[in-house]
Amino acid sequence: MIVDDHDLVRHGLTSLLACHDDIEVVAEVNSGEQAIDYCRKNDGALDIIMMDINMPGMGGLEATRRIHKSWKHIGIIIVSVHADGSLPKRLLTGGARGYLSKGNKVDEMVTAIHDVYRGGCYIAKDIAQQLALSALPGEKSQLDTLSPRELQVLMMIAQGKRNCTISDTLNLSPKTISTYRARLHEKLEVDSDIEMMHFAIKHGLLDGSTLE
Repeated sequence: MIVDDHDLVRHGLTSLLACHDDIEVVAEVNSGEQAIDYCRKNDGALDIIMMDINMPGMGGLEATRRIHKSWKHIGIIIVSVHADGSLPKRLLTGGARGYLSKGNKVDEMVTAIHDVYRGGCYIAKDIAQQLALSALPGEKSQLDTLSPRELQVLMMIAQGKRNCTISDTLNLSPKTISTYRARLHEKLEVDSDIEMMHFAIKHGLLDGSTLE
């Protein structure tokens, strides 16, 4: 299954993979919520998910965590424009078994699918280098200090969502969301949602296409 909120990306990947007889794209969806819904309704139908990160709604990070928790047999490969070590590390520890840059060649994507299908992992070379650099002794990234829930709230705030919308999506009270917002301001040393948005863009959590 291919999960991406851009029609051209989904259709393009499907067309490219159609050239390989041993790979079948059985579904295309445009959000993390739709990906989870498909898994729930078609249990056992998927071996691999190609997952984008920057999508409206819960996004790829939370979708990866939830799918891995409920359907551990599915290999999730992240396909992202972002290669900085902090974000790939969070996703790989959160259940992803592969990480590709959208700049990687099709042959490398096919190799990743094969390796993950066989039970292995695959990390593109450029991303592996960034992961190695991020593991060196030194100052800890602010992104690494955030809990999974704080990171999810950050992404939704950066998308321009209001507290009431975030609370409805996450099934939390508006007061709880306000508490998370205050924690984020403190941890990220920011004073406004605009500064939070800039932080999200800098760390690959958001691009211009996800802004509402």
